[in-house]
Amino acid sequence: MDDDELRWIADVSGASRARRGERVQSLWSGYGEIVRVRLSGADRATVIVKSVKPPARVRGKQDDASHARKRRSYDVEMAWYRSFAARCDPECRVPAFLGGRFANGEWLFVLEDLDDAGFAERRRRANDAELDVCLAWLAAFHARFLGVAPEGLWKTGTYWHLATRPDELAAIDDAELRAAAPILDRKLRAATFQTFVHGDAKLANFCFAPGGRAAAAVDFQYVGGGCGMKDVAYLLSGESSSEAVEQRHLDAYFKHLREGVARLHPSIDAGALESEWRALYPVAGADFCRFMAGWAKEHWRSDGAGQRLVRDVLRRLGEP
Repeated sequence: MDDDELRWIADVSGASRARRGERVQSLWSGYGEIVRVRLSGADRATVIVKSVKPPARVRGKQDDASHARKRRSYDVEMAWYRSFAARCDPECRVPAFLGGRFANGEWLFVLEDLDDAGFAERRRRANDAELDVCLAWLAAFHARFLGVAPEGLWKTGTYWHLATRPDELAAIDDAELRAAAPILDRKLRAATFQTFVHGDAKLANFCFAPGGRAAAAVDFQYVGGGCGMKDVAYLLSGESSSEAVEQRHLDAYFKHLREGVARLHPSIDAGALESEWRALYPVAGADFCRFMAGWAKEHWRSDGAGQRLVRDVLRRLGEP
């Protein structure tokens, strides 16, 4: 982070001076880093800066596609923070956006430090109550953006969206699953009720208040349009100890969703929305399994629950 960048960060943060603090984490595939920057003369002590500096060289067709997808994801994230993040209320808390710029093929995001805002805890594993907190966040987010056009975002959100993953599709060994992939995708895209999906709603992208009583979410590179079940199936993948526990989590999500829809969209039939999305929950799970079957074959071969889900969904696709 050079002096020019630090001066710009200080300016957009309302500070007299900014200095680099500790690295929070590196970005996927060497595309940059997330750094805590310390401020002087501002109404806040720190900000979080996401500094995206893509590698200079990318080789091969697959790497070119991956590189293009990642670059597009940072354009999407910038569009999200500029145009939509401020619409989120405390029920779907996100970091405040202080400033962003794109220059010379690099992106800088200056964001509120959620640690200082009271969301300093992280989880590698979540208990049932903490998972329900994440599901409440997702329900509020999906209710907030129900029916909103994803202008500037991914038309279809999630990092595993079929149209952006042709190499993974070709790598699937299961011919039946590979052939069914477009059908799963069409069913999700054809849902009457569409919203924004976070697109990477894993536990690592939630920041918790003390004791896990509330959460905020980060990392909006793959936010876009879609059926909310894509986020829910992804979050719950591998997290539920039994079908009964999974069902309880799903019930909790829909309770929060109905509350959000009643508050924000009283004219929408929440019962029809729930009925459609419940039916699409296993389809969304199978769609994520489709990606894993091509992207992480060893993991997929040992995923008995995922394979049973796929077989059940594919069987239902073939029913009259």
